[in-house]
Amino acid sequence: MALNIISNYAANVAHRNLSASDEMATRSLSKLSSGTRVVSARDDAASMAIGARLNATTQALKTATVNVGQANSMLQIADGGMATIDDILVRMKTLAVQSSSGNLSDTERGFLNDEFTQLRDEIDRISSSTNFNGIQLLGDGGDVALNYADLDTGGSGAALTPATGFSGFGITDNNLWASDGEQDGVTDNNFSVSINEVTVGGGGTQIIMTVTANVDLTAGADAPLTQSIDVTDYLTGGSKAMGPGDTGTLNFDQLGLTIDINDNFTDNVDVVGAGVGGANDFGTATGFTIGGAVINTTASTVNMAANSGQQLPASIDFQVGGGNTANDRLGITLTAVDTATLGTGAAGTSTALNAATVDITTAARAQATVEVVTTAIDDLQRARAAIGTYQNRLDFAGQNLASTQENTESARSTLMDLDVAAEMTAFTSKQILVQSGVAMLAQANQMPQNLLRLLQ
Repeated sequence: MALNIISNYAANVAHRNLSASDEMATRSLSKLSSGTRVVSARDDAASMAIGARLNATTQALKTATVNVGQANSMLQIADGGMATIDDILVRMKTLAVQSSSGNLSDTERGFLNDEFTQLRDEIDRISSSTNFNGIQLLGDGGDVALNYADLDTGGSGAALTPATGFSGFGITDNNLWASDGEQDGVTDNNFSVSINEVTVGGGGTQIIMTVTANVDLTAGADAPLTQSIDVTDYLTGGSKAMGPGDTGTLNFDQLGLTIDINDNFTDNVDVVGAGVGGANDFGTATGFTIGGAVINTTASTVNMAANSGQQLPASIDFQVGGGNTANDRLGITLTAVDTATLGTGAAGTSTALNAATVDITTAARAQATVEVVTTAIDDLQRARAAIGTYQNRLDFAGQNLASTQENTESARSTLMDLDVAAEMTAFTSKQILVQSGVAMLAQANQMPQNLLRLLQ
């Protein structure tokens, strides 16, 4: 090979090898710093794609494991509520057996029946209030709401507006208004408001406000519930007369209602009081004039509306897998344990615990009630056993998720994780190549200088 100083072939070769060694050392360093064998697709495109899918599966399985834990927590709450109901049923059976004995009089049986009735109501309260994050677990919830559309123009309660003194309504006894003896929904429960001029002894008059509640308490026709409040003092000049900006609340506690009123309520009462013989009674007068407006006060009835979110779901699906198939979900069926269900037996044809004939007021009825409560206890145990079955199944599902997650992470690790010892050995080798490349490049750059001696 000719000797020249224009083209330093040796230096070019040394530089090319040094660049290659430096690039390999840099890649090795990135792998060591990240701890993964595949830093980018150029390292191993197939492994990167498989590893990404395995990582997504692993994270999904972790979330599914959390779902299993939440499902177990939900069922544990349901089981706790059922345990309390079981204690109540045992006490109710004790009372029924005691009342069946001939040594008691009807008076003592009346005392026992009072407790029996209260305990039965407590079962319904527990079943309606036991929930997990708003999901009913033991029965329909006792949450109802007003059908506010009734208060709109043309509605059945259109006369109950701020213009006539009614600024708001509140439900204070959800369980009462959620009563559904006919099992046809709560929308047939309603209340109406009337304000009447009433003649009292001595020729005087009083203004009485009455709320009449129609609540579906039991199967068949129920007598309306009523509560009245004397509102005579709200007349102009009265001790409770309301002026501009005044507000107040009327509490109809026996009906589980509160009614908020404003200063127009005094004008309302004044119009009723100005009538003759009840001609201007609110609730019956069609030409009721207040504030210059003529109002048909017969539109004073407000219906209830069910809160569908408080219904016992037929089934709850928990995602216990990372996919979108039926096998990735576990359906849990919940059974109602309220008094309308308990006592009906496996076939659902026996006497329910809330039937009108189930009481312990007489020895004969108490003896029949013993059988009903016994059947109710059996019904409860069936529902509780189903909860235990689901809990055991969830435990196995959780174990399977843990095993699958472990094996999936192991498979991902095999593809993606770096063998640090082997890569460190390779990195050391590449470091030596870089160092020797630098040294050789320096030597190659010195070779042309040797030609200068020929010019001396």
